[in-house]
Amino acid sequence: MNDDLKALIRTIPDFPKPGIQFRDITTLLLSPHGLATCVARMVAAVDGPVDLVAGVEARGFLFAAALAIPLQAGVLLIRKDGKLPGATIAEDYALEYGTDRIAIHADACAPGARVLLVDDLIATGGTARAAVRLLRKAGAVVDQAQFVVDLPDLGGADLLRAEDIAVTSLVAFPGH
Repeated sequence: MNDDLKALIRTIPDFPKPGIQFRDITTLLLSPHGLATCVARMVAAVDGPVDLVAGVEARGFLFAAALAIPLQAGVLLIRKDGKLPGATIAEDYALEYGTDRIAIHADACAPGARVLLVDDLIATGGTARAAVRLLRKAGAVVDQAQFVVDLPDLGGADLLRAEDIAVTSLVAFPGH
């Protein structure tokens, strides 16, 4: 069903290092029909009302804003730590070598808010799982996440599902 969207996503071999097949969504974003189709299919997959659509920096911001309009929801930005002014709450997560940290404004999410997590791609799930922990720490109800691309061989979507998150994606690519 989503082969039309898959065809719009460019693969760049050996980026950012040898052996990686980078799935570049900028080619999807350049297609007005492809972007509109992508957003419409993501909106159709949402289960129930949401108060906020949380987008993970940076490409997740694009999809969060696009989904929020038809869903009549606000947009919550999940940023790299140190990028937001004012009071924030943050969550650490593991990288291949070391750790990183994401943050939201401390007052961005009212307790009990229904939040849809959105990003362009899920691979190992490290950032997405940290985002869920962060949102739940803020009192949000997070039970669904959407991605344009899934790399199922890396297991991130399955790790989210193990945390009671319904995960949907539009296209999947083998490998990493």
